[in-house]
Amino acid sequence: MKVLLLGGTGRTGGRVLQQLLGRGASVRAVVRSAERLPAGVADDPRLTVVVADWLSLGDAEVREQVEGCDAVISCLGHSLSARGVFGPPRDLVTRSVERVYRAARELRPAQPVKLILMSSVSVNRRGGLDKRRGRFERAVVWTLRGLVPPARDNQRAADFLQEVIEATDPYVQWVTVRPDTLREGEVTEYALHEGLVDGLFRPGETTMANVAHFMCELATDADVWAAWRGRLPVIVNAPLRGGRSTSAPSGRRAS
Repeated sequence: MKVLLLGGTGRTGGRVLQQLLGRGASVRAVVRSAERLPAGVADDPRLTVVVADWLSLGDAEVREQVEGCDAVISCLGHSLSARGVFGPPRDLVTRSVERVYRAARELRPAQPVKLILMSSVSVNRRGGLDKRRGRFERAVVWTLRGLVPPARDNQRAADFLQEVIEATDPYVQWVTVRPDTLREGEVTEYALHEGLVDGLFRPGETTMANVAHFMCELATDADVWAAWRGRLPVIVNAPLRGGRSTSAPSGRRAS
């Protein structure tokens, strides 16, 4: 298994990187600063670090990075600062997935590349499938997309995957992972849902380690991929049992 990882120096992306290497996968990580890699991974022989700005690479360079990879995991996002939220590039996530898609189509791999995108529960499925939100919450989300560029960017990236990549595409398949409020913490049990499970003003919680674990499962486990391919699963921490969470994740599906 060879994985191209984008955003591997972020809080969730760093956990993805560590867990992929722990599973024995070979990882090609495109990062803007190698100094921000998680401690202890730089000398791993299965890790190839490419120091570059993903959006600044030429088309041929993007194809070079995608070529030979079984999966592409994107944990790219906007930093939580005024410049990160309102400054360029405002379409970081959308342009990134578009570039991966175009590269894979041009490379025409024998097996479809798995494109795994980390997103947010602020993102809706097309066709009004996320019915849990009431009229007021829908209005708030709509306003956020108009005022906050990252919210609009995440939705547009998800829309691109849903609208452009057909289920029978021979070169690219995708899953968009929608975590709720991200928290620190270790890998615990978590639940996967087809649609939204919590309200905008009473959010659930998801540890970054659990998000990383599920994304790695998608990349490396054929059964997990088959279950969620072409979908937008919501991931939340499972309820505590007896005041404690168990140490092994089940990753079970819920309705």
